[in-house]
Amino acid sequence: MSTQQKALLAALGVLLVVLFVVAVGAGRDDRGDPAARNPLVDLLGRVGGGQSAVDPASVEADCADAPGLLAVTDRCALRVADPGGLRVLILRSPAAFVVRAPAPGEADFTVTDEVTPADDGTGAVARVAVDRATTVLVSCPGGCLVTVARD
Repeated sequence: MSTQQKALLAALGVLLVVLFVVAVGAGRDDRGDPAARNPLVDLLGRVGGGQSAVDPASVEADCADAPGLLAVTDRCALRVADPGGLRVLILRSPAAFVVRAPAPGEADFTVTDEVTPADDGTGAVARVAVDRATTVLVSCPGGCLVTVARD
């Protein structure tokens, strides 16, 4: 290895240490908000992420009023066709609802989440990771309308 290559390698090592120290020092003490959106991540998703949502036409349910529109009374099973890769099933409703779905990948557990309408009046949104044909259970006490959305 030449002297120039050694100097370049040492400079790269110093740069990595400096970046690590800045990242640790710039961290926050709070635990953060899991629902918060990061503008950099959103930008990267728009630039290189491509379409990651499940196509509403690939979702079948007994409670479907129309393609992508579900009239849930108590409980409804959504059958999602194999998306051909990791995709996100986006469910929206003006009312609170509960979603129960198997975790993606080789994990052997089921995830349950109760989503409630946002304070700004935009309704409740659930994002469910899907990587194979699966069944997702949606329940609403008293009934609700749920839309399978593209975004």
